[in-house]
Amino acid sequence: MKYLKLLSFLLLPIIFNGQSKVDESLRKLETLLRLTDNYYVDSVDVADLVEKTIVKYLDELDPHSAYISKDEVEKTNEPLKGNFEGVGIQFNILYDTIMVVAAISGGPSEKLGIMAGDKIVKINQELVAGIGIRNQDVIDKLRGAKGTKVEVSIYRKGIKKLIDFEITRDKIPIFSVDAVYMAAPETGYIKVNRFSATTMSEFKNGLDSLQRQGAKNLILDLRGNSGGYLQTAIELSDEFLSNRQLIVYTEGRSFPKNEYFATANGGFEKGKLVVLIDNGSASASEIVSGAVQDWDRGLVVGRRSFGKGLVQKPYNLPDRSMVRLTVQRYHTPTGRCIQKPYEEYENDYLHRLENGEFFNKDSIKVPDSLIYYTPNDRAVYGGGGIIPDIFVSIDTSMNSDYYRDIIRKGLLYSFTIEYVDNNRKTLKKEYPTFQDFKDKFEVDESFLKEFFDFCESKELKYNEEEYKTSKLQIDNLLKANVARNVWQSSEFFEIYNAINPDVQKALEVLKDGTYEKMKLSN
Repeated sequence: MKYLKLLSFLLLPIIFNGQSKVDESLRKLETLLRLTDNYYVDSVDVADLVEKTIVKYLDELDPHSAYISKDEVEKTNEPLKGNFEGVGIQFNILYDTIMVVAAISGGPSEKLGIMAGDKIVKINQELVAGIGIRNQDVIDKLRGAKGTKVEVSIYRKGIKKLIDFEITRDKIPIFSVDAVYMAAPETGYIKVNRFSATTMSEFKNGLDSLQRQGAKNLILDLRGNSGGYLQTAIELSDEFLSNRQLIVYTEGRSFPKNEYFATANGGFEKGKLVVLIDNGSASASEIVSGAVQDWDRGLVVGRRSFGKGLVQKPYNLPDRSMVRLTVQRYHTPTGRCIQKPYEEYENDYLHRLENGEFFNKDSIKVPDSLIYYTPNDRAVYGGGGIIPDIFVSIDTSMNSDYYRDIIRKGLLYSFTIEYVDNNRKTLKKEYPTFQDFKDKFEVDESFLKEFFDFCESKELKYNEEEYKTSKLQIDNLLKANVARNVWQSSEFFEIYNAINPDVQKALEVLKDGTYEKMKLSN
């Protein structure tokens, strides 16, 4: 039975503990499957039972060992491969209509002249507007193998008839660097959202651009970055460390200890460095921030990272499905294992919130046995995640129910898409460059009235007192989202980060003497 072969593959590790154990387990499973298939009171989907059994089996091991069905294997790999095959648009469903937010640069849609603001009304002559279409439906209809074709009919403002396009699908890049810009006269900023196959080329291009603009310092933003390829984390760490400095080592029961060292080819071995992390920074992000911290190479700023210090290896199963099996733990150069206890996974965010960890570094308790020391005799900590050198508490002073409702209902994002769609030509004329927009665009009374009216039309009543509490936050996000819809995500972050406490603290410690007091290498 092919399903029995799947289970036997999962039980291979038991073979190393004795052939009799795996044989006995297989016989038991085979007997159960046959009894169920032949005698159970109702008909049984054996394949589905086996799939669920595999999932449960891996759940018993650790939180990161995972089963991926054959249908999901390719989709799961797409973000790390750095590309997928499709038509090359970013879209949003607005008023039950597919709106093109942006045509991806160099993709087939951009080459045909499809533009931001276009509305897709038909796909392959099938009506897709006003039918309750979902995001996944759009993806299923537009993605496909390179070289295949898809027809779309588009409504464009100012043109009475629908415009028909035949798009030949192609490889579409998935970018892992969200933003690159100069955050201060001598300080560059790069935000990396994942560690993929294309991250290093994107990072190096960004770093080259910043250095040409005079960047001597760098803020590397890894907040919310849940990881990716181990090799990419090693290569990114190598950009900052000197030749033969240890980056990370891995070891596991069935695998020898592996040490990974920096080369002499780093692009930013000199210069002040700040790495931003938070509770969403995991795995590869922790390798980079841990190596930077352990070698006194830079300051780690923010809040304690997630705490994933395990390495998964993919194994293909006979039916082309896959398991990602935890096979090793990784350790930072000082020997720290960053993996947190498994029991902390459940309600981790709520636990940190109740513990006061988002507001006070002292709430993080680490036993003396898990304190390590860097070459400059700075204390660094194991036991679960990277604890930053400079702690930044979460700022809740601008929170209000009105602000939360705006975000929860997606009103701010929906409004700015519609606003830009209605005013794109005017915006481009008044603000020919992003710098013009950044310097001159104001969230004024007229703009705000339009926004508040929009919210009221979506059944969110204006609350003046709560708006005043959240004014700086709401106004900033409105301007940042307009920028993103006219330009790209880099421009969004350049505006958004102007009031972000983590980024502002990073800029502060680069110039207030903190770097020098900690005797960091630069």
